[in-house]
Amino acid sequence: MVRFLVSTLGVLAASAVTCHARPDRAQLQSCYSASDLATRNGQKDYTHVCSRIASSIFPSAVHYPGSPAYAWLNSHWSASSDQPSACVAEPRSASDVSTILRIIGQTRTPFAIQSGGHATNPGFSSTPGVHISLYSLRSIDYSSTSQTVEIGTGLKWDDVYAALEPQGVSVAGGRVTDVGVGGFALGGGYSWKTNQHGLAIDTVTAFELVKPDGDVVKVTEKCDSELFFGLKGASNNFGIVTKITLKTFSQGPGGFLSFTDPQAIAGLGAATAKFSTKVKDPKASILSTLTYYQGSLSGSAQLFYDGPNPPPGIFDDIMALPSTSADISTRSHLSLILSTPANATYGLRTYFDTVPVVDYSPEFMKLVQDTSVAAGQELASTSFLASSLVAEPFLPTILSHNPSRTAYPFTRSKVYTPFNIIISWANAADDNVIAEVVKKIRNKLSKALVAEGQGDLVDAPLYPNYALYDTPVKRIYGSNLPTLKALKARVDPTNVMGLAGGFKV
Repeated sequence: MVRFLVSTLGVLAASAVTCHARPDRAQLQSCYSASDLATRNGQKDYTHVCSRIASSIFPSAVHYPGSPAYAWLNSHWSASSDQPSACVAEPRSASDVSTILRIIGQTRTPFAIQSGGHATNPGFSSTPGVHISLYSLRSIDYSSTSQTVEIGTGLKWDDVYAALEPQGVSVAGGRVTDVGVGGFALGGGYSWKTNQHGLAIDTVTAFELVKPDGDVVKVTEKCDSELFFGLKGASNNFGIVTKITLKTFSQGPGGFLSFTDPQAIAGLGAATAKFSTKVKDPKASILSTLTYYQGSLSGSAQLFYDGPNPPPGIFDDIMALPSTSADISTRSHLSLILSTPANATYGLRTYFDTVPVVDYSPEFMKLVQDTSVAAGQELASTSFLASSLVAEPFLPTILSHNPSRTAYPFTRSKVYTPFNIIISWANAADDNVIAEVVKKIRNKLSKALVAEGQGDLVDAPLYPNYALYDTPVKRIYGSNLPTLKALKARVDPTNVMGLAGGFKV
């Protein structure tokens, strides 16, 4: 067993739980009712709840407006997700999370749970009440015997890759820099290793969960299989996950290419379509992006091959395109992740949305190119800054690596890959306009795919980590929704988790 501890703002307290372990209730006897919430100027004032949390764990774990820690822990990768909270609670252990969640449930206080802060939907990891930052839950325990790693949900995948690199292994985690462990994994998680091993949730063997009533439990397939199923894709509906145990795998290299020549951009679309239909090597994966910025269209490709050298023909069509920059080499997994330009829009307002795609045709990729330009031109009079439309082709076998059910996707008999729509802008006054254009892009691309013969995508699962905030929950959880609702009634009968944002079952 190799144990790492990524540095935190404070001291991390260790906690051990077993299958049905319960936290020590001796210090949790104080009762906090809704009457504890004062009212100021017609608005709920949650600072009393913040004070009670501080006195129940320790004062330095609660941060208030005006402090640097508050500003940092309350912020997000996308400014559209930011919201001023009454305070930020920074638990150091599952026991702390338990204490906080009990107080929140007893006072019916709105709250948020933030892992890495990469959510783009308003209110999904932000709140006017108590903002719970999992930042200090940063332990990493690697077992070479079981070939698994247990990681805290306050980490980012960059941290995990860095800690595992000396061991010669990695995990099915985020494909770009600065993405948090918790939201990514609990929403499904498409990775560079998905073609070989499935989604991130397909590689999870255990969760440490603080249930809505404050109980701390270890959830596995053998220990509460229904809850294990629910945690695999249903995000924060059943409590707060504080640790995740995943299988580990050997590492592989990759790189990044960018294109500005119009012929190269057109060629990228054709090469992406060809890769999608012709390349069957599960070690190979790509992200193909068209970006409209400052009146110009550019293209980029991220390439990954899980081995020292990709066989001839895998990436040849993409590599042959005239590029303006290239960073391709045999490298560590961490180096690949850090090479991505994902933070170019850090701090801007950003919305994601998604279209499920079975097959990428050259005609569809040409439409993506034209749609990117048209959307940018339509938004020229707003504070629009950039849009990116990202093709993410995967093999049709990715869901075969895990025989068990998962909350997402609700059907595992057919693969629908998550095409990503991204728009960034500066001014909050343009939020609604941007959202409407995002939906227009989604509807236009969906209509084209249906016309091509992919008619069943109108009822296909939508990836919750990309879906826009007003996406019907039926489109995410589909036929699993009745089971998830029944699980919710068992695990959270008083709807504590309904006080937090997200797609609610």
